[in-house]
Amino acid sequence: MVLRGLTHYVRQPSNIAWQLGFPLVSVLLFGYVFGSAMSVPGGGDYREFLMPGMFGMTMAMGFMNTAYVVVYDSSRGVTDRFRSMPMSPSAVVTGRGVGDLIGASLDLVVLGLTALAIGWRSSGGVLDTLTAFGLLLLLRFALIWIGVLLGLLVPNEEAAGSLFAVAFPFAMISSAFVAPSLMPDWLGTIAMWNPVSATVTASRELFGNPAAVGDTWIEQHALLMSVVWPVVLTAIFLPLAVRRYQRLSR
Repeated sequence: MVLRGLTHYVRQPSNIAWQLGFPLVSVLLFGYVFGSAMSVPGGGDYREFLMPGMFGMTMAMGFMNTAYVVVYDSSRGVTDRFRSMPMSPSAVVTGRGVGDLIGASLDLVVLGLTALAIGWRSSGGVLDTLTAFGLLLLLRFALIWIGVLLGLLVPNEEAAGSLFAVAFPFAMISSAFVAPSLMPDWLGTIAMWNPVSATVTASRELFGNPAAVGDTWIEQHALLMSVVWPVVLTAIFLPLAVRRYQRLSR
């Protein structure tokens, strides 16, 4: 199942370009068009503040692509064919998850090279830098199972396309682009407790970039929550996704 997913990446490279198109355009917009008007609480270069947020946003919005691919297979009878084969029901779900995680790693490589090209640097050590990228992939790993579950729940590709309305605010109402302290109190509180914010803030600290950390508990313990949130999400949605797939065969 993993090999099947990777083969689709090789034979349909336009999908990778589509997935990376929005983050790359966002880098240009926020880094160069709006960047001069943006400020970082506590000081610091906005582009250094921005890039970990772009990494986090790309990982957060990836579950939408996962959901679409699952719906695509289901609507064309591929899922029914898998159900008729002598294979574990969990293999379809976990195979999709592992394949998407490998694809997410490639996304991070391209974004990382883009960040280096515009002058972003990690001033943390090698271990801290690798840990930061590991936390970003951990977030993506947890959100993949939400995408798989949604893909098994929505009825068709048109409905899957509308999931952008869910993914966009989930990624944007966070500390990815603006520090929560600059938002209205009620919106800032939502942004602080967004799992994306924990991962983005922790990665900024590990990269040695401006983090604009407030004095709230959730912000002070971003590194801890960047692990807790993905573990909790995976523990909830991975079993639900497998159970949903098993019910399709009844």
